[in-house]
Amino acid sequence: MGEAAKPPKLLFKYRAFSPRLLDMLVADELYYSDPSDFNDPLDCRPSLDADLPNDQLELALSRLREQRVLAEMQAAAKSLKYRGPKTIDHIARHSQKEVSRLLEDIRYHATDPSYDVDDPLQWLLRQSLEEELLRRYDRGIVSFGSRATCPLMWSHYGDQHNGICAAYSIPPEAEGNLHKVTYGGSRKVLATDVAVMDNDSEARRRVDDAVLLRKAASWRYEREWRLIGKRGVQDSPLELEEVIFGIRCKSTVKFTIVQALANRERPVRFFEMRELSGTFRLKKYVLDTDELAASLPRRARSIHELLEIIECPQKEPS
Repeated sequence: MGEAAKPPKLLFKYRAFSPRLLDMLVADELYYSDPSDFNDPLDCRPSLDADLPNDQLELALSRLREQRVLAEMQAAAKSLKYRGPKTIDHIARHSQKEVSRLLEDIRYHATDPSYDVDDPLQWLLRQSLEEELLRRYDRGIVSFGSRATCPLMWSHYGDQHNGICAAYSIPPEAEGNLHKVTYGGSRKVLATDVAVMDNDSEARRRVDDAVLLRKAASWRYEREWRLIGKRGVQDSPLELEEVIFGIRCKSTVKFTIVQALANRERPVRFFEMRELSGTFRLKKYVLDTDELAASLPRRARSIHELLEIIECPQKEPS
């Protein structure tokens, strides 16, 4: 990845209230999303600049495809407990055949006269290289903001202030998996970098950054940091420090979350977001949990029963 930037003291995750949010807070889990599910279809989808002749593009594609097929077959063999030199030899031969078939298909389709491009072979090789790059980066991403008072973040990700914002501190051992997003610039990845990235750390860094850590300039307000790891639900490597409730967040949601985290081994601080009067700015204030507990949980029938006692007092004994 890119040169390590020092993350802020706290990172913030905006969420709507949902079962997944309760899992995130109560079970201390994070969901590492597939980048293909992101709001922006251009996010984590680099465009290859084919700055190499076609024969070298073929070599780069062959290497990427062979590496992927080898890894997939080795994982399958391991799960089936297949071992030994025959298995290894079979896997190597199969991966080489897979690459040969791929290149034959590309060369054949490049002869199709319907392609309206100057160099159909280069165009097809570039497409296949982009696909292999995306498969190579089979990682999950958890996105965080670097501030809790961004109105756009509350509107876009905090369910229009009906949700919450969770604040996390960063243990030293987790810093290596956190990366700052860069905004603007080009989505292009140079084929010359792809061709040598396994042996050239600077080329690998440039490819990594272009694939995983670059977004359009219009997303700059997010000030995003990304936690990168295995896709799906994982134990959080970060430390939950605060839960901040949005301006419109219901008291019942606040009560539910406060009670759910009441016996946590490491206590969490609770805040609520408010407007600064006369401005468009936001500020967090400490949540009065005692006042919240004084009114909730409530039982609706208790009011009716009290009224019945008032209206129909028991007769005094004669």
